[in-house]
Amino acid sequence: MDAREWDERYSQTDMAWGAPPNPVVVEFVTSLPAGRALDLACGEGRHALWLATRGWQTTGVDFSSVAVARALQIAAQAPRSVRERLSYAVDDVTTTIALDGRVKYDLILMLHVHVEPARHRALVSRIIDALEPEGILIILDHETMDHAHGAGGLPDPELLYTPADLADEVDGRLDVAVAERRYRDTDGGTAIDALLVARRPVSWQLT
Repeated sequence: MDAREWDERYSQTDMAWGAPPNPVVVEFVTSLPAGRALDLACGEGRHALWLATRGWQTTGVDFSSVAVARALQIAAQAPRSVRERLSYAVDDVTTTIALDGRVKYDLILMLHVHVEPARHRALVSRIIDALEPEGILIILDHETMDHAHGAGGLPDPELLYTPADLADEVDGRLDVAVAERRYRDTDGGTAIDALLVARRPVSWQLT
């Protein structure tokens, strides 16, 4: 899908992905100390907003201007202290200036970013460069099995990944804490996701 297709999709529904954050984000982020976070393909901003309410200085990026406009509208209802920690940008996540190296992040979310393998790997490499020492990367993609056995709704098998695929993409540059298959209940059945949680070692810190 291109940006116009996502604009149309977001225009046809309210809160396409629901208001609560994905349980995976809650599971792995709740215990982390607040820092600077980047939410790639943020959609209507549910994760970025949730992070900001928990003290994170958060940027959300999405190439759908409709989704970002809705995210801003929702965030406008939050307290000023939350809004001051939250920003959004309309941009292509694979080339976004948010990953140009000028800002480093303690947490980067890459949840269901549907790009082909070469661009996916290149994006992961840019993300790793943008992580602070001990920074966390969380990737959640539709798993390869989802095409035949799940209900994730992504028909192109090229855009599906196994946990091993995701672990391979970090190329030893991060310490992998979790690389596993996750099951997610949807209205259409059980979706199957591939999850990676990895941390940048302190030894990567520049002197």
